Amino acid sequence: MTVVSSSISVVIPVYNSEDSLPLLIQRIEPILQSLTSHYELIFVNDGSRDNSWQRIQDLSASYPWIAGINLMRNYGQHNALLCGIRAARNEIVVTMDDDLQNPPEQIPALITKLHDGYDVVYGTPDKEQHGFWRNRASQISKLILQESMGAQTARKASNFRAFRKNVRSAFDHYQSAYVSIDVLLTWGTTRFTAIPVQHDTRRTGVSNYSFGKLITHAMNMMTGFSTVPLQLASLMGFAITLFGFCVLVYVLGRYFIHGAVVPGFAFLASIISIFAGVQMFSLGIMGEYLARIHSRSMGRPQSVVRNVTGFLNRKD
Repeated sequence: MTVVSSSISVVIPVYNSEDSLPLLIQRIEPILQSLTSHYELIFVNDGSRDNSWQRIQDLSASYPWIAGINLMRNYGQHNALLCGIRAARNEIVVTMDDDLQNPPEQIPALITKLHDGYDVVYGTPDKEQHGFWRNRASQISKLILQESMGAQTARKASNFRAFRKNVRSAFDHYQSAYVSIDVLLTWGTTRFTAIPVQHDTRRTGVSNYSFGKLITHAMNMMTGFSTVPLQLASLMGFAITLFGFCVLVYVLGRYFIHGAVVPGFAFLASIISIFAGVQMFSLGIMGEYLARIHSRSMGRPQSVVRNVTGFLNRKD
């Protein structure tokens, strides 16, 4: 395999994956060695409840090209990724999961495509190895991501990605606690592409990304990086107002033509319920945006580092 001239940083968020990390290192080391002589790997421990941080410390002591960042608590995958991305020192940044569902052997394919003139390359799974509901939630999340990113590539987005480090400058000063790496990447470039890659089954443990977490992340993306919900609320308000006006015309027309009003309490109750429901829905959407403004005004951090290990702990 041809050695590329670019230096490579691999960033991996870790959550309760102590058993998979040694095997991950065994597989990723020869791949990086075949690509470049300048490489590093940064593990970000996202508040794991097992011995993942101890395992990261042991690995960083054995391999000088490995470093670890230990967060104070669980902040979420994208927040942990952003922390690691900001610590990366090399020209190309590769992000991947800690469970070996993203085969390290596919990294050269991402970087080769990156050298075709793209700034971001996604490794899209050829076949998802999750359950039915998890796959459906992932599809919903990607539909919302497409709206937030404004790019068709969003439908092929994944946690397995490679991008040029200079794209990072577009969100160096981003401070909100709500993070979507994929949306932030669109702030720096429009040169996205995706290639199909193998997607293996999880070797150890169970997935930490449940149906509910994916839906929550999708909603955070929609209200944190897009005005579509507000536009939807406005359109619904206009539609219901138009509907109410039509009902008024119907009632007045019936009165003047037939000399009678529309009978029935159920009819009036239904109309009132529709109006009340739309009002509460619209208020809820505005409340979501106000909550994010409130959170940002408080200065809530994206993540807080407890300590670091490996080359990040050296003063050279």
